[in-house]
Amino acid sequence: MSVRKAAMILYRCCWLAFVALVLVDVLAEPLVPFGLVFVPAAAAILIGLLSGRRSRADLARRPVAEVGPPVTGRWVALNSPADKVPSHGTHGYGQTYAIDVVAEPAEGGRPSFRWLWPVARPNRDFPAFDAPLVAVADGTVVHASDGQRDHLSRNSGPALAYLMLVEASVRDMAGPRRIFGNHIVLDLGDGTYAAYAHLRHGSLRVEAGDTVREGQVIARCGNSGNSTEPHVHFQLMDHPDLDVARGVPFTWRGIGVPANGSAFTAEGAVSTG
Repeated sequence: MSVRKAAMILYRCCWLAFVALVLVDVLAEPLVPFGLVFVPAAAAILIGLLSGRRSRADLARRPVAEVGPPVTGRWVALNSPADKVPSHGTHGYGQTYAIDVVAEPAEGGRPSFRWLWPVARPNRDFPAFDAPLVAVADGTVVHASDGQRDHLSRNSGPALAYLMLVEASVRDMAGPRRIFGNHIVLDLGDGTYAAYAHLRHGSLRVEAGDTVREGQVIARCGNSGNSTEPHVHFQLMDHPDLDVARGVPFTWRGIGVPANGSAFTAEGAVSTG
């Protein structure tokens, strides 16, 4: 087991210990003095900060990888590495250069954020839901899972507060599998791996060990894991294990890296394999 893997396991154990101590302190006889209850939380925060650090030299080490886009049609970019790195505010889980994209066949063609109502929307209201996802290059499937449910949207004030204050913390303690939801990892060769997150429940077209060709449909977009609405989270990384992976910069052939809020159209033939 690598040091980084062990650190991430210890990180989650510290958070679980903190929650357990708080519950015991509230519901039963305290096990430790009140001040010591926060020691595991402080340790988890420190481990998270140290594990998530990357030096400038490390960030500049990997060349930009050119691959095809993971979607077809008109989409809009969010949380893009074209605007900031790390794009999602963390280097953890290989997300340094990750990008989110939402389907928007026409401008304003998807439900907008609401402060109060409706609190949540069904996934079918979003054009990204069930959209085909394609392999960005020839490769081999390392991991594929689609057993988690697709939850309702979190694109209102109350739902987003619930996600940020409760759901995201619980998922983080459970590990990357619950953060990414249903996901696929492809080995593209030369130490580069592609990850697709938040896939639709039961939508996999491939399984671990399969070889895929660029443009082949491998799954469909969903709303599983730590997700506010149906969208595609895509990233390249240097290891198939999300706990130890570090992000690899990418550019999409014919598109580049779209900036936050910018629309792009991915064209090309789609193969069913």
